[in-house]
Amino acid sequence: MDRADSVTVGVLGSYGGRNVGDEAILTALLDRVRAGRPETRFVVFSRDPGHTRRVHPDVEVAGWEGLCREGVSAYLRRLSALVLGGGGILYDTEARRCLRMARTAQDLDVPVFTYAVGAGPLTDEVDCARVRPVLSDAVEVTVRDEESKLVLEAAGLTRPVSVTADPALLLAPGDQGGELLRAEAVPRGVRLVGMSVREPGRAAEHLDEDGYHQLLAGVGDFLVHRLDAHIVFVSMERGDIRHAHAVASRMASADRCTVLRGDYAPQQVLDIVAPAGPRRRHAAALSDLRRALRHPAAAPALRGQGLRLRPADRRARPARGDPGDDGAAAGGSGPSVGRAARSGRRHGRAYGTAAASGGRDR
Repeated sequence: MDRADSVTVGVLGSYGGRNVGDEAILTALLDRVRAGRPETRFVVFSRDPGHTRRVHPDVEVAGWEGLCREGVSAYLRRLSALVLGGGGILYDTEARRCLRMARTAQDLDVPVFTYAVGAGPLTDEVDCARVRPVLSDAVEVTVRDEESKLVLEAAGLTRPVSVTADPALLLAPGDQGGELLRAEAVPRGVRLVGMSVREPGRAAEHLDEDGYHQLLAGVGDFLVHRLDAHIVFVSMERGDIRHAHAVASRMASADRCTVLRGDYAPQQVLDIVAPAGPRRRHAAALSDLRRALRHPAAAPALRGQGLRLRPADRRARPARGDPGDDGAAAGGSGPSVGRAARSGRRHGRAYGTAAASGGRDR
């Protein structure tokens, strides 16, 4: 660190993999920390440094895959703290890689915080053996759902674990959605239903893809006829497009669906799926990071660090069934959609999620 009062925060997650959800988490995390302390500097550890630099030109980016311990240590020594997360990174074969780097940071006396991480499936003893000591020595451990907490406890973690929300919920939609949909030739004046078809992933590599695609095609046809809707397939990763086309080709109503082709940033995806009208945003996710950065065990430069939240962020979530609750909107963060997506992630990301838009095309 250059000055005794400077703050340099390292962020380690599944970044640089061109996954819209993971990139949304990173964008929200950076934005909210800067809102409270603009002078904070970041080192983002990325799988694809070139991509991350293009998307976030104002942060330092380090490629960490393939680096030896000495190479990683050169970056870690400069940090005031290392944030592990958010996103689903603690699963078999992947957890050991992230936690190896986190352990190196701890060996260098760099405070480690796990932030809104997803866990599972986590059954390999090699990964469980990494989870127990590293997370036990972390300053704070927060996960993004109750299921992840149970997974960590089943892996043998006995320390307290807090449950928070996914940081991506903090992104606010803009007004580009209508323009982006028109550029994709999505029909206007009809009800739109967004569907995200995820690739099975390594944890579900033995999944019957044909049956998976046929099942989701049936869901799509049901939504078309039940809601008199047009299906819009929104890909979270470039590899998802193939699966979206496979589902569309099996639909009896294939003429009433569109597979988006663009390579969209998180904010653009949010604009596409956001319903018309204001959307409530919630600050619960970043409040845990604020608390962690104020922890006495953190480096002196981090003490007293906090995120100044806007009054709008503190508004209570409406009760389920409240007409003002837009959680069921396309791409929204409603309880049923959020749980379905998280459950699918833990079962190898083999899932499709669909939700109706808040009204007719904007």
